[in-house]
Amino acid sequence: MPESVVLDAQNIVVRYPGNPPVVAVNDVSLQVHAGETVALVGESGSGKSSLARAAVGIEKLAGGQARFLDGEVTPMRVRRRPKHLTGIQMVFQDPSTSLNPRRRIGDQIADGIATARARGAEGSKVEEWLEKVGLPAASVSKYPHQFSGGQKQRIAIARALAARPQLLVADEPISALDASTQTSVAALMRDLVQEAGAGMLFISHDLAVVQRIADRTFVMYSGRVLESGPTAQLWADPQHPYTQALLAAIPEPDGLGRIPAAPSTEERAIWADVPAVQR
Repeated sequence: MPESVVLDAQNIVVRYPGNPPVVAVNDVSLQVHAGETVALVGESGSGKSSLARAAVGIEKLAGGQARFLDGEVTPMRVRRRPKHLTGIQMVFQDPSTSLNPRRRIGDQIADGIATARARGAEGSKVEEWLEKVGLPAASVSKYPHQFSGGQKQRIAIARALAARPQLLVADEPISALDASTQTSVAALMRDLVQEAGAGMLFISHDLAVVQRIADRTFVMYSGRVLESGPTAQLWADPQHPYTQALLAAIPEPDGLGRIPAAPSTEERAIWADVPAVQR
């Protein structure tokens, strides 16, 4: 794997039990380079989260292979992960599932700092991370229930970044934040991973934010990547009809938006049949 590649996922297949089994991800490949933000976009159920979780060893692979730096990623419990995989950190959509309600948030961010130091990376102070995500340093002694949903998400982001990850996987990390801070927090995440020479896999429904922070974008539908390429190029000249439909749904600055009617069965059949576009 080239030195600058931090995540290399090739021909990933994810299936869930059912009769017949549900193919959530169907033969998808992607790479994330150091200092790069790669976005996964698409409607709910398109396979974005399943792909990300499989690529970092949280979901079992039905096919394909994922490598992080120089080692293969294999599914296993987080507590038993090899030391080099602690260089992968995740931020989930719901911070309530990832923050321990019985521990002060300062101690939880300190865990991230300890993870960084165990790998030989530099660790900053807890108070510095709180300030970076817009929370007062005095918050260190408080518990998660004393914060709003958006504030808890900031804490989860601070803890993940405090670990100085080489790869940050952010699964809808800004959906719990108010609209006025979504872009600034997403930009902060991008800037901090760039500063550390890390990579970020960013999953979001917010295409306006993706346009501002992502270097490359992968558009997913029904478990497949339908179009991928540099974000600026994809936005300026979308080639796949599904990408065109997604971008047409981005609200205009006047707030009226251009959200089209729900796609018909015929339109969805067209999206599935059009060959993928990779640039």
